[in-house]
Amino acid sequence: MNELLQYSLTVFIGFFAIMNPIANIPIFLSLVRDADTSTRNRINKKATITAFVIVLIFAILGKFIFEIFGITIPAFKITGGILVFYIGFEMLQSKKSTVKHLQHTAVDENIAISPLAIPILSGPGTIVTAMNYVTNANYLHIGIVILLFAIMCYLTYLAFSLSEFIVKKTGNNIITVIGKIMGLIIAIIGVNMVIEGIKITFIL
Repeated sequence: MNELLQYSLTVFIGFFAIMNPIANIPIFLSLVRDADTSTRNRINKKATITAFVIVLIFAILGKFIFEIFGITIPAFKITGGILVFYIGFEMLQSKKSTVKHLQHTAVDENIAISPLAIPILSGPGTIVTAMNYVTNANYLHIGIVILLFAIMCYLTYLAFSLSEFIVKKTGNNIITVIGKIMGLIIAIIGVNMVIEGIKITFIL
């Protein structure tokens, strides 16, 4: 039971840091600033559901993807760790990740798919994080990862729904600080993935 609780906590923190619903609020508001309330709600719902489906596919089919392309677990962990570290490092530098965000976006409901669902919510960092947690995992652990990501998507939906209220009450400075803390956590997760990959390489 303690092992499952620790695993669940680690997975949740990892997803929370990489998805960072609070820090993504300004991005969401900038994308939907010209939309009415009902349109914002539709975009929000479509984006979070799409993000969940994308990561669900990678979580379930991750092992098959490895086999099809001949990807080894150590190579995945090291490469994925470097990518996740890079995203966290950019967040610490107060930069929008060039891996995660697009620069220009048309204001229509298609922004729910891109760039909101891809790559902001379910970008390379999120996919790599999910696949890292299900690598060599049993069905119970895979189920926990999927459940926690579903919860994370729901929390993101709530954050976007209350985005104007949250910004009004907290201010952009608090959101920036949260973003930096999440960036540090993401960078640490990335380094840990690289270490795990190196350990597996020498063990094998």
